[in-house]
Amino acid sequence: MELHQEIKTLAAQLGAILTDKCLWITTAESCTGGGVSYALTDTPGSSAYIDRAFVTYSNKAKQDLLGVNAQTLTHYGAVSEQTVLQMAEGASKAAHADISVAISGVAGPGGGTNDKPVGLVWFCIKIGNKVHSSQQIFAGGRAEVRSQAIVYALKSVIEKINL
Repeated sequence: MELHQEIKTLAAQLGAILTDKCLWITTAESCTGGGVSYALTDTPGSSAYIDRAFVTYSNKAKQDLLGVNAQTLTHYGAVSEQTVLQMAEGASKAAHADISVAISGVAGPGGGTNDKPVGLVWFCIKIGNKVHSSQQIFAGGRAEVRSQAIVYALKSVIEKINL
């Protein structure tokens, strides 16, 4: 699979920043299925800043691997700010990483509701003790939603790391 050029460029840019700052990153991905960690590890030298990452597609995986609270999933759902906050925290602890990126969304084509339409993706970027959450609604089919989410995640980490 050839990564979209923008994703490759952003991943290499982020990798250079992480290497320069001697920071470790991890990901906790649901709807992107490991796309962010794939992009990061596609860059030569990535073992200097990524040791492990988590694809937690099911609620059980989110609980087992990242410590997401069952009540959070029941009350707010997997696609929520509350869930990505816990995913980012759990990934950061489990990977002993300085930075964690959590992503959960509805990539489609099915699964959308009025409250959580297809294309809705929640993100959480945790850098040290600072946590930044956001949501986006992306247009297009499943592949487009996933690609846009990967681009947004990489751009967001680059932006937040430089604050």
